Amino acid sequence: MVSRIISVETFDFVAFGGTGDLVRRKLLPALFQRDVVGQIEGPTRIIGVARAHMTREEYRAFARTAIEAHVKEAERDPQALEHFLDRLDYVAVDALGDSGWADLGKLLNLEPDRIRVFYLATSPDLFGGICQRLGAAGLVTDKARVVVEKPVGKNLKSANVVNKAVGAVFPEQSIFRIDHYLGKETVQNLMALRFANALFEPIWNAAHIDHVQITVAESLGVEGRGGYYDTAGALRDMVQNHILQLLCLVAMEPPSSLDANSVRDEKLKVLKALKPIDESNVDHLTVRGQYTAGASEGGPAAGYLEEIGKPESRTETFVALKAEIGNWRWAGTPFYLRSGKRLAQRCSEIVISFRPIPFSIFGDGAGPIARNELVIRLQPDEGVKLHLMIKDPGPGGMRLRRVPLDMSFAEAFAVRNPDAYERLIMDVVRGNQTLFMRRDEVEQAWRWIDPILEAWAQAPDGPKAYRSGTWGPSAAIALIERDGRTWHEDGA
Repeated sequence: MVSRIISVETFDFVAFGGTGDLVRRKLLPALFQRDVVGQIEGPTRIIGVARAHMTREEYRAFARTAIEAHVKEAERDPQALEHFLDRLDYVAVDALGDSGWADLGKLLNLEPDRIRVFYLATSPDLFGGICQRLGAAGLVTDKARVVVEKPVGKNLKSANVVNKAVGAVFPEQSIFRIDHYLGKETVQNLMALRFANALFEPIWNAAHIDHVQITVAESLGVEGRGGYYDTAGALRDMVQNHILQLLCLVAMEPPSSLDANSVRDEKLKVLKALKPIDESNVDHLTVRGQYTAGASEGGPAAGYLEEIGKPESRTETFVALKAEIGNWRWAGTPFYLRSGKRLAQRCSEIVISFRPIPFSIFGDGAGPIARNELVIRLQPDEGVKLHLMIKDPGPGGMRLRRVPLDMSFAEAFAVRNPDAYERLIMDVVRGNQTLFMRRDEVEQAWRWIDPILEAWAQAPDGPKAYRSGTWGPSAAIALIERDGRTWHEDGA
């Protein structure tokens, strides 16, 4: 199968934090891949912006190294790489000072009518200042868009400050709050499964679904991000954005269309319907943990405190929650959410567990009848599994066995699966905000998260210890098993 490539209009892509890790690992490789397949046409320019003084040639050498490190050799045609590097330029700019802005303006104003994408791959505390400087320098045109990475704030109050500062320069329709999970092929296929098939939507409700699990597990630790992570923690870093966005896509009502605001209106309704978790029920509905030394997939692993170089910390590296949605579709159906670092394996998945059949006609000899489950895998191998009961082949009576109908996207479609950033950057150029968070979504998510953070801060006990290479504290297992359920394991 050959995927259809639709080119985008010529644009200027300006990456603030242009020598940083995100640009090196994700943005430059993503732009290169889109250039290779012909989606980027014309004299599009990619401009790195950072404080360091570099020549254009030095920045192109930096980009070459990044692409060679993060793009497979089989996908790096030498001529295509040279063509891409010719698009690159560099300007040294002090994000919060005066130097460099005139140089950036001079370069951009060579093509004043072109789409401008300002990607803020910087610390969130620079978002407002950079936008103010862009506005003051006269660089914000009708065709300008700004992309901000998560986290947008550390709580509702700080999120409001960031949103107000960015919104003072850019209109809401030009602000793209990026969550790379929403660019994953499987996440978008969740919408296709629900709304393009008659099979699922009629039973996508509390009458037929027993519970939902959303897991985002990492086998690595903080990996040099200890300074940031110790001020954030798993709840802010993963749940407030990635996991709540996935929950919204599972739980939302059918939008009237795929128009950006139609989709985001329905997601906002889900966030508003989440039942509060606060000091009155936080001990019963949440578990937080912090990893200690143990073994990871790569061998022996240090504990969190050793990695950040501190004798103590109350920052959680693991969180499990039992969330409920107070509306007609989902009343009584729990959503179990968990995320953590240094867990048993890297795995992100959504599990829709259907209610058991009301009565078995097969007798004890047939064996137990397990629930049907729809498992949507986001990583490491994107795909969908539907677990069903069938007859075990052969004579000798009726014996039942649970088997998966498995669709791996890599196997089903003989095409390269684009990275999420590739899709999302092209959507920014097109001005399509469907896969990006609106301001009221971000703020409503914080309204649900803030009381949990406040309750944890007032609790006498900190996170529960768990050994690296396990699935988190034993209390996380108890959280789901006291309801007569269990966490899904790959292959189960």
